[in-house]
Amino acid sequence: MREDQEQIRTYSRRTVLLLGGQALLLSAVVGRMYQLQVDDAEKYATAAEENRINTRLLLPPRGRIFDRRGLPIAVNEEDYRVVIVAERTKDVRGSLQRLSEIIQIPPEDQARVLKEVRRRRRFLPVTIAQGLTWEEVARIEINAPDLPGILTERGLKRIYPQSELMAHLVGYVGPVNEAEQEADLDPLLRIPEFRIGKGGLERKYDDQLRGTSGTRRVEINASGRVQRELHRKEGTPGRDLHLTLDLQLQRYCMEKIARHYAASAVVLDVFSGEVLAMVSTPTYDPNLFIKGIDTGTWNALRKNKLGPMNNKAIGGQYAPGSTFKMVVALAGLEAGLITPESTFNCTGALTMGPAKFHCWRRSGHGVVDVRRSIKESCDIFFYELALKLGIDRIAEMAHKLGLGQETGVDIPGETGGLIPDKAWKQKTYKKRWYPGETVISGIGQGYVLATPMQLAVMVARLTNGGYAVKPRVVAGLSTPNTAPVTVGDTDFPHLGVRRSNLTLIIDAMNAVVNERGGTALASQIKNEKWHMGGKTGTSQVRRITKAERARGVVRNEDLPWERRDHALFVGFAPVERPRFATAVVVEHGGGG
Repeated sequence: MREDQEQIRTYSRRTVLLLGGQALLLSAVVGRMYQLQVDDAEKYATAAEENRINTRLLLPPRGRIFDRRGLPIAVNEEDYRVVIVAERTKDVRGSLQRLSEIIQIPPEDQARVLKEVRRRRRFLPVTIAQGLTWEEVARIEINAPDLPGILTERGLKRIYPQSELMAHLVGYVGPVNEAEQEADLDPLLRIPEFRIGKGGLERKYDDQLRGTSGTRRVEINASGRVQRELHRKEGTPGRDLHLTLDLQLQRYCMEKIARHYAASAVVLDVFSGEVLAMVSTPTYDPNLFIKGIDTGTWNALRKNKLGPMNNKAIGGQYAPGSTFKMVVALAGLEAGLITPESTFNCTGALTMGPAKFHCWRRSGHGVVDVRRSIKESCDIFFYELALKLGIDRIAEMAHKLGLGQETGVDIPGETGGLIPDKAWKQKTYKKRWYPGETVISGIGQGYVLATPMQLAVMVARLTNGGYAVKPRVVAGLSTPNTAPVTVGDTDFPHLGVRRSNLTLIIDAMNAVVNERGGTALASQIKNEKWHMGGKTGTSQVRRITKAERARGVVRNEDLPWERRDHALFVGFAPVERPRFATAVVVEHGGGG
């Protein structure tokens, strides 16, 4: 009996302990449920909503680019693409493999996607392919349940309808790299599909062309599929660029120089500085960069010795040769060291101590004045005049006319050329300047370098009455349904040179093209209304030795292409009332 009572007491204690434990556990569960459902209800409701509602940035339409007549140079086209979101699938590789059975995904693209997935945050979409057809999009959507993490999207892609014709001017767009993301805090740059300007006008005016992002709130299911759009706020489109260039003239210039291995040309308005054409060959297709250029094509472009990626019109630096003679002539006239009637006797060579400087005409030109020396391109006249002037006065006039410094044209990639003087040589080489260097500088050789754009600006300043015109390629910026707002300078200071001296230079350049004996008579325009003035130039790229002169200078056509002289021409039209200036450089073209 006593044993039975003891067992009952033991059982009762255990029961009490068990019930107490259960009661304690139940209290904890109830308390936690109260905390979750009452105290933290708002917090978890918000989290659940965020899990169901997704906010995405919308890419704004990039601003378009048009020529002066409204013809398209860079526009946007609707584009369908397929992306993968790593956090929405347990097997990225498997999803890619299944997708490749529906649409063609090359192995190299699959490898690229896997690399990008490892590099980026898992919630960021990675583009697998773009430029999909509607049929391909439909096949992907039908198979959506078997493609976890795979989404199709509709967007815009950049298109360059003029292809190679405008490549150096317009540039191209490309993916944002890490350095660019760090330097620019715009949230758009965090979107993998976003493209920014990488060259030319696309780069220079990227902030204006880019626009601002919009937002899109969508409802998604557990697998990440969009069920419906709840709200959309469109972004602000980028501003359109309206250029000064004439597409028809651009095409004409390209056709004329495309026959040469490497050449460039510029045409501009002598009063406004508007660049009407600017071409450079060889060129490239900017559309190659839209999807991302492959390594082989990129290396071929980069290593090509003819420099297809270089805009030679503003980045190519050449000895201007005889096109520089107008600078020396104007410097002499302005300094009062010569007059229109001053003459020098050209015997075919100028001797200075042991050195002999030759004229291109071995027999010489005889007695020549300023006008005839430019017309027939007499070297001896300018050797003698350069010695009278000295290099510093030549450099001063060259700078006035826009040489030896960047012109300020509103596209990236411009180089400044070089106009030497005594101080420059001392600083650069720690050596004094020699008279022989002045002699060869007088005909645009030696250290003197200029770009085609600078040479066109030089001609514009000579023919517009002496105003410091500055070139520009962008006429204005506009937003949808608004007129373009003009950008750039339109009022230019005077250079302080005498009009009578400019008139003499213009008359001499007229004689170069339109009078017997002129070095460019073969290029005369027969229509008198469009008679042009100009100046030829030949820029040596090799040294002609004394021995070669003795046995006869080798003709350009008998030399390897890379050892032939550069050919240059600068001009203006019409002669009576100059309006347009041009400069053309043909690398190793043989002569101007």
